[in-house]
Amino acid sequence: QVQLVESGGGLVQAGGSLRLSCVASGTIFSINVIQWYRQAPGKKRELVATITPGAATNYADSVKGRFTISRDNAKNTVYLQMNSLKPEDTAVYYCSGATTLSGTYWGQGTQVTVSS
Repeated sequence: QVQLVESGGGLVQAGGSLRLSCVASGTIFSINVIQWYRQAPGKKRELVATITPGAATNYADSVKGRFTISRDNAKNTVYLQMNSLKPEDTAVYYCSGATTLSGTYWGQGTQVTVSS
């Protein structure tokens, strides 16, 4: 079992920054990749960023150059640094951990609201 807990969301003005955290616990050695998704009201869940165990990263085109995903293995934590935020970044942000044998785990989500 893997547990993922997100934090760091909030209300910020356009152009501002936030850093989201995703803390993993449980059988974390089973996690292959960690991903950040977001879901805005009335829209499908969207993949935002991916980080592999080897720290390779990938981003959605909509956030490239503005968001940075990173990991601190000593703290079992993955971060999403979000800069130059736009109103269209408003969504609930979810952390997910994909495992080989037991599927994908999700956190409860953290709300990010960007005001114009």
